[in-house]
Amino acid sequence: MKYNVIGLSELKVSEIGFGCMSLSKASLTDAATMIKSAVDVGINFFDTADLYDKGANEELVGTVLKPVRNNILLATKVGNEWRRDGSGWDWNPKKAYIVKAVEDSLRRLQTDYIDLYQLHGGTIEDAMEDTIEAFEELVRQGKIRYYGISSIRPNVIRKYVELSSIQSVMMQYSLLDRRPEEEMITYLEENHKSILVRGALAQGLLVNKPAKDYLGYGEDEVSLLQDHLAQNSEKETRRIAIALQYVLGKPVVASAVIGFRTVEQLKEVLQNDTDTIDQQALEDAHKVLVPKKYEAHR
Repeated sequence: MKYNVIGLSELKVSEIGFGCMSLSKASLTDAATMIKSAVDVGINFFDTADLYDKGANEELVGTVLKPVRNNILLATKVGNEWRRDGSGWDWNPKKAYIVKAVEDSLRRLQTDYIDLYQLHGGTIEDAMEDTIEAFEELVRQGKIRYYGISSIRPNVIRKYVELSSIQSVMMQYSLLDRRPEEEMITYLEENHKSILVRGALAQGLLVNKPAKDYLGYGEDEVSLLQDHLAQNSEKETRRIAIALQYVLGKPVVASAVIGFRTVEQLKEVLQNDTDTIDQQALEDAHKVLVPKKYEAHR
């Protein structure tokens, strides 16, 4: 397992991270098996959010990770406040809410600190200074070590890079979602911020799932890329390796966060040596589809 430093922080994360949202429907026993397997093979980065299952996901993750807390890096997110009647959630990036929400996350996660606390969204209309003040205060108090943002909005990300000391941006990025390449990849690298990739396998479309419309690409376009990958890599495991190396090959990417659902999936991903993927295979895959641009997400 390779490890990369997030931004200018002291957090050195495994290049494959564990997206804990996938554990939402798992029993405590199954979740423990999954996470233990991940730790055993060197995964040290675990990402959840207070939004998932109304906090129950944090509780599950906290219980399972408690025995190995000192050996792993724990990330969670804040900003989506559940309504009292449970009918849904509202966006709330205000300082008063964040400093309250972190206490609930710490309790559920059974820890004294969060390694990476991430704003779970954001709009250009937010009172960002108020939000940033909350995160900076939590750093000073030792309740969080570092903070970042989970967003795909270029204008929002730029403002946080300009105004705050975020270390990372979690965003969707894959061979089927290359929107970050035009505006974000170089910009974040130049500003010493790391990308934590989600969706690297595009919901399995880059591995073995049937083609469907996906993020601006029609089913026929998705199928075209799938056919190309199949022709050049008969084994699913190699297609996984190509998909992962495509994103991990960017120096700005610190980790690809995968939502493992079974130990078998975990093994499939981790048995791939992405170093064996030749550059030509990546360049060929890169040319199949014309990349989309961020349009409405601003």
